[in-house]
Amino acid sequence: MIVYTARKSKFLDDVLDDQIHDVIHREFQRKLFRKAGQSEVNSWRNSMKEMRQVLIDPDIPGDSLVSIEYNIPLTGKRIDFILTGRNAQLEECAVIIELKQWSEVQATGQDAVVNTWLGKGNINTPHPSYQAWTYAALIEDYSEVVQNEKVRLGACAYLHNLHSDSVINDPFYKAHTDKAPVFISKDARRLSEFLKRHVKYGDKSDLMYRIEHGKIRPSKNLADSLTSMLQGKREFLMIDDQKLVYEMALDLAHARDTEQKRVLIVEGGPGTGKSVVAINLLNEFTQQGKVCQYVSKNAAPRAVFQARLTGTFSQTRIANMFRGSGGYIDNVRNQFDVLLVDEAHRLNEKGGLYGNLGENQVKELIHASKLCIFFVDEDQRVTFKDIGSKAEIHKWAQALGATVYEQELRSQFRCNGSDGYIAWLNHHLQIKPTANLNMDGLDFEFKVFDNPAEMHQAIREKNKINNKARVVAGYCWDWKSKKNPQAFDIEFPEYSYQAKWNLSDDGSTWIIKPNSVEQVGCIHTCQGLELDYVGVIVGPDFVVRNGDVVTDALKRSNMDQSIKGFKGGLKTDRAKNLAMADTVIKNTYKTLLTRGMKGCYVYFTDDETRVHFSALVAGFGKVETPPVLSKYEGLDLPIVQAGQEAANSVPIFDLKFAAGQFSEYQEADTFDHVVLPEHLRASDGYFVARVEGDSMNKRIPPGAWCLFHSNPQGTRNGKIVVVQHRNISDPELGGQYTIKRYKSEKREDGDGWVNSVVVLSPESTNDKHEAIVLSAEDAEGMVVIAEFLTVI
Repeated sequence: MIVYTARKSKFLDDVLDDQIHDVIHREFQRKLFRKAGQSEVNSWRNSMKEMRQVLIDPDIPGDSLVSIEYNIPLTGKRIDFILTGRNAQLEECAVIIELKQWSEVQATGQDAVVNTWLGKGNINTPHPSYQAWTYAALIEDYSEVVQNEKVRLGACAYLHNLHSDSVINDPFYKAHTDKAPVFISKDARRLSEFLKRHVKYGDKSDLMYRIEHGKIRPSKNLADSLTSMLQGKREFLMIDDQKLVYEMALDLAHARDTEQKRVLIVEGGPGTGKSVVAINLLNEFTQQGKVCQYVSKNAAPRAVFQARLTGTFSQTRIANMFRGSGGYIDNVRNQFDVLLVDEAHRLNEKGGLYGNLGENQVKELIHASKLCIFFVDEDQRVTFKDIGSKAEIHKWAQALGATVYEQELRSQFRCNGSDGYIAWLNHHLQIKPTANLNMDGLDFEFKVFDNPAEMHQAIREKNKINNKARVVAGYCWDWKSKKNPQAFDIEFPEYSYQAKWNLSDDGSTWIIKPNSVEQVGCIHTCQGLELDYVGVIVGPDFVVRNGDVVTDALKRSNMDQSIKGFKGGLKTDRAKNLAMADTVIKNTYKTLLTRGMKGCYVYFTDDETRVHFSALVAGFGKVETPPVLSKYEGLDLPIVQAGQEAANSVPIFDLKFAAGQFSEYQEADTFDHVVLPEHLRASDGYFVARVEGDSMNKRIPPGAWCLFHSNPQGTRNGKIVVVQHRNISDPELGGQYTIKRYKSEKREDGDGWVNSVVVLSPESTNDKHEAIVLSAEDAEGMVVIAEFLTVI
């Protein structure tokens, strides 16, 4: 995804007209469905002025292409500025330019890390040259256009507010500045010369468009790359915050005060690279001769890693590198230089087969090591026994006299690099509210199936590509096939579907066995591992009622150990145990739903829940019931004729008429009513109308029936509204009415706050639609008729 792209000549004009920041921000909102912060808008304005001075050189061809804010496939990273064209040998080329507003910078003792002011204080951050060349390398990794067509990639950094290069070009950083030179405020001419060496001729074939829409190479899988990583090969480029965590860990391990215990807490969500950083550190510390082990409570990743290494490394060496979290009960103090505790949120209080050995795994791990690094995601705690919280780690670190450091991983590598998908799940699983209410603009395939057999077949088809697709489920079915191999565990007779839990013979390596696509895995055999596509069967322990998520641990199998103690706990502290079970169930499904890097297919066993999520994904929910009155074509809901009553119904208006005649005196009873679907609740002032045209097709499909709220109160900013104005001539609604996204800027006068400008913006894939801008004087004649709520 590219936020802004234009010929160099057009870019120069946009900057000269002092509108480049507005153009970028408008496209940013249109394509990412969110606003940028004011500081980011200001940085666009300032940096693009500086880039204009660089690109104004006539020897940089006017038909070269400028691309701004390009999202690297399969990551959450955006590239500031790219110039594309052809070099002197007529080879296609792209130059990546990392732009920084920095005016001061300090050196650090960490590779590729500098220190500068970033918003709230001076912090460590990757050297911009390191960022630039790793971004170029990531594009080369993921783009088949770049690989197959031998596109030349260059990279550099431009710190246009920095006046001294003594630090940024220090010889300590030479390995990175050699790959991507850095330019400062006095170097605009030098940067122009650098660009001219790469781009001599224009871009006649829209290189970035082809890269953006070209085939993406399959992403690397940690388990597949493990052997070469432990043999010293750099399989994964650590970018930005991953590099910071890696370098901080090395620093802490080499601290002079060898007697001082240290704890590093690394927090990160699904796919942020926790395991990648951990394995890179395991390799580095082992090469340095430090006594280091990779630790995990969950057996699945350890078993998969060990299976991948078998035949390359000795069993003794493998056992010395990978261990379970319960194996540190009797270790002496500081026996290990470093312990890398992956999936630390899964740690238990006690270990052993019966959970009765030791005192506390967090305590024992800190006690046994000089440096203990905990990789944590508290939203992936999925059993009552999971104690690996940040608070628990802090408690034992203090008790054992350890100094605690914290870092956060944000770079997203799962779910096609989409933080938006994670946020969407958090919101709609009702783990925590976010702004991500829909799936628009997400480069991730999420599909709700009405039939579990069809979903499983779709996963089989995906698995034929490279054996990286599996079906998993919530633990709501007994494991009958464990004792009776002929029995099936998960059955839906109405769909002729039956499946078994993953075979006990495969154990924790189920996820990589060639034929295991036929079985169904659970949280215990997939957490900490990744697939290309995952199919998820959501059981009756998670349902939606009237828009609210309702969890029920009693609907889980009695064989599920993750909620052991729940029933007894209901008698002693009902509220606490219900809350714990709710968290476990939601976290379990979030974890299952984020195992796929490219897509997730879902079957909900509960009908209402399936309809609810289908509506969320599609942007609207059609209930397949035949219309009562044919005059409302496409409105496939029960219709009640005027004068009759029905529960949960609202009037149906002609939007043009409604806009022209709306008032508090309008008699809604004179219109036919429609019964809303169960997930929507009727309220005073609600009505349904049809929207024609495609000016809002990012949100409202042409011809869709929508729910509106008449005469809305409060702020309209950011909302989609129906507006009436004498100066509007909208062919879609007719005459003086339009439906658009509302934004206003206000100023204060003697009578209070008034609009200084109102912008009514389309959200469409059709570029012919332009925003309607109303001045303060024009805005006085504007009436907001209704607020758009949802497509039904």
